[in-house]
Amino acid sequence: MKKLFLGTAAALTVTAGTAWADGHGTSACLITKTDTNPFFVKMREGAAAKAEELGITLNSYAGQVDGDNEAQVAAIETCIANGASGILLTASDTAAIVPSVEQAREAGLLVIALDTPLEPIDAADATFATDNFLAGELIGQWAAATLGDAAADAKIAMLDLAISQPTVGVLRDQGFLTGFGIDVKDVSRWGDEDDPRIICNEVTAGNEEGGRTAMENCLARDPEINVVYTINEPAAAGAYEALAAIGRENDVLIVSVDGGCPGVQNVADGVIGATSQQYPLLMASLGIEAIAQFAKDGTLPANTEGKDFLDTGVSLVTDKPADGVDSIDVAEGTDRCWG
Repeated sequence: MKKLFLGTAAALTVTAGTAWADGHGTSACLITKTDTNPFFVKMREGAAAKAEELGITLNSYAGQVDGDNEAQVAAIETCIANGASGILLTASDTAAIVPSVEQAREAGLLVIALDTPLEPIDAADATFATDNFLAGELIGQWAAATLGDAAADAKIAMLDLAISQPTVGVLRDQGFLTGFGIDVKDVSRWGDEDDPRIICNEVTAGNEEGGRTAMENCLARDPEINVVYTINEPAAAGAYEALAAIGRENDVLIVSVDGGCPGVQNVADGVIGATSQQYPLLMASLGIEAIAQFAKDGTLPANTEGKDFLDTGVSLVTDKPADGVDSIDVAEGTDRCWG
C-alpha cells in the first residue's frame, strides 16, 4: 500500500517565495495547518506559482501538527507586523484563531479562509473552499448505494479529525451520515447521533498513524465493523493498515475525502472504495488573485451564488460507480489529482 503521510513537520515552518519587498509592492501570507500533508504542499505550490506570476511577495507558514493554533497565531502576528496585504489561512482551530483574524482585519489585511471555514464563517473576509458537506454527502451516498439493502445493518466507524471539531471535520462527518441516510441531530457537531449503526467516533489528527490507532480502537469495540468513514486519505491509509493486520482489509468499505494522487492510487488499488476530490491548488491561486485585487482597489471577493463561500468544486472518484451518484473514474481522478 502506498504511504500517504510521510515525514515530520517543523514546529513553525516559514518559506518565502521572495524576500519581503522593502515595504513596497503587494505581499501575502499563506498559513497552513502543516507543511507535510500533500494537500497543504499543493496549496503552497499553487500560491507560490500565482504569486510569482503576479509579482507578489509570498511568505508561507505552517504548524508542527494539525491543531497547532499557537503557531498560526504567531504567524498572523508576523504578517501584520510585516505589512502584508492579505492572509490565506487554513485554520487548525477554527474558533480559537478568530481573535487573531480580527486583529489582522482591523490592521487592514484581507483574510481569506482556505478549505476550512472559521467559526463563524464571516470572521474572515471570504472563504474559498470545497463544499465539504457535499464532499461527505457524496461518499455517504456512494457507500449506501454500494451496500444496498445491507446498509440497514451496517456497522460504521467514524474516523474524524480532532476533538475540537473544526468546521471541516464537522461538515464532512455530517455530510457522510446524511448521505448514508442517518439522522445527524445537530448538524453543527458530530457525535450526538443515536443511530445504532454508528459504532464509534475516533479522532485521527488527519494523519496515517492517527488513522491506524483510531481504527484499532474502533475494532476493539466491535471487530465486525464493515464501513469506515475517514476525514482524509492519510487517515484512510492508517485505517487500512489496522484492518490488514487482522485480515479484514478486503471485506470493509473505506471512504474518504481529498483526491490527492496517492489517495486516487489507493482507490485504484482497492484500499479506498471512493474518495471526494477537492482542488487545493485552485483555492490558493484564486486566493492570491483576490489579495492582488484587494491591494489594487479594495475589492472584496464574491461568494458563489446561493452559498456563503466561494465553491472551488468537488468530484467523487471511484472505479465502482453507484446508480444515482455522480462520479468520475480513477483515470480522470488521476488527471486532476495533486500531491
